[in-house]
Amino acid sequence: MHIWVDADACPAVIRDILFRAAERVRLPLTLVANNPPRTPPSRYINTLQVPRGFDVADDTIVARVRAGDLVITADIPLAAAVIERGGHVLSPRGETLDADNIRERLNIRDFLEQLRGSGVQTGGPAALNHADRQAFANQLDRFLVKHARSANNG
Repeated sequence: MHIWVDADACPAVIRDILFRAAERVRLPLTLVANNPPRTPPSRYINTLQVPRGFDVADDTIVARVRAGDLVITADIPLAAAVIERGGHVLSPRGETLDADNIRERLNIRDFLEQLRGSGVQTGGPAALNHADRQAFANQLDRFLVKHARSANNG
């Protein structure tokens, strides 16, 4: 299994949680970004710099993700593409996106985009808070424990 991070929009505090997790469970983690963030020295943590452009990082992640990989992103279309390829998705707020909820999330995203297109101010997401960070860390740990159990049984 590999952990992929849509790093341009991933908060630094979430990246720090991911860095510690990658070291702890010894899983490869790759941050994909136009401007790769700083990373601690590690044999498990890598960056992949992609050219600037619309969806270049997303397309790179989709092209490289394999069934069973985990992708960290808040980008709903990217999440849908990853799920379609058999990957798992966790948002920086700790929300698991899967085949059961991605269609609804795409519909909400499209609806809000239509509202914004017609001039309605929809606002953006709230700032990431302590509860969000804790939810992310908890969901990540649950996922990694489940994955480790599956790998040991398979």
